[in-house]
Amino acid sequence: MDNVSVIKHPVVDRYLTYLRDKTTDTALFRRAMANIGVILAYHALDDLELDETEIETPIQKTKGYIPGQEVVIIPILRAGLSLVDGIVSFMPEAKVGHVGVYRNEETHQPVNYYHNLPGGIDAALNLVVDPMLATGGSGSHALSFLKENGAKKIKFVSLIAAPEGIEKLQKTHPDVPIITASIDEKLNEHAYIVPGLGDAGDRYFGTL
Repeated sequence: MDNVSVIKHPVVDRYLTYLRDKTTDTALFRRAMANIGVILAYHALDDLELDETEIETPIQKTKGYIPGQEVVIIPILRAGLSLVDGIVSFMPEAKVGHVGVYRNEETHQPVNYYHNLPGGIDAALNLVVDPMLATGGSGSHALSFLKENGAKKIKFVSLIAAPEGIEKLQKTHPDVPIITASIDEKLNEHAYIVPGLGDAGDRYFGTL
């Protein structure tokens, strides 16, 4: 699929197994989310702009590199929070904003209920984070909101994506790359990803 990167790695497959397994407890689920968040960040930031600088080792001076642009992580509340710790551990300088979008369970349409964005998103690399890209409604809504507020360089980072959600984002935001660890089979009649892992937010926060 155009503009979609699927991470293929044995360690990712192992973490996905923990996350999909319904017997995985909350503590292990959280650790797996954090660890896979690091891997997702590694791939999402592979084209981060760098500026050259000079440093001094114990032996001599040499060149080094510092980020040439800010990174802003924007989780879609609340499930998106599950990947933030892993991404921040990989990129400690990153700022974190929030966009609250929930899906109406009857209409399956997105509803915006909260936002808090740091300054500078117009020049930053913005990572919109949601572990489950299902219908794509919430993701598309969040991307439109960020563009309306000045964001220009955006990537969408998800753990698991459904073909329907990818199609939605490609149609509404073809300029936004998608990074995911898995493209699953489909959505069921309740708009949940199959096979998926259930409700990522409930499993992460222990609110089942």
